[in-house]
Amino acid sequence: MNKGIKRAKVKKNDTVVIIAGRDKGKRGRVLEVLPVKGKVKVEGTNIIKRHQKANPGLNRGGGIIDKEAFIAISNVQLIDPQSGKPTRVKYQVEGDGSKIRVAAASGQSLEK
Repeated sequence: MNKGIKRAKVKKNDTVVIIAGRDKGKRGRVLEVLPVKGKVKVEGTNIIKRHQKANPGLNRGGGIIDKEAFIAISNVQLIDPQSGKPTRVKYQVEGDGSKIRVAAASGQSLEK
């Protein structure tokens, strides 16, 4: 793996749609992003079962719990705020030199 800085065009709390895999078509909010590994965790998608041991110290019960697993960042696309459809992302340099994310389809800003 190269030693350069990896950047992801998807950020935490973005709304994305899954474009591949068993959850294809589902929409959700991004919970976590791992740019170096190219992975993303989306709310309510890629649910896995995990056996959890009880921990009285943390006041946590045991049993089988459902939780989200990471999926490849290439399998998600951001939602265009104008049309509500999936879109690619490009960057636009503002007059003051700052970069903002823009929907490639409509040109709408993706920044909150």
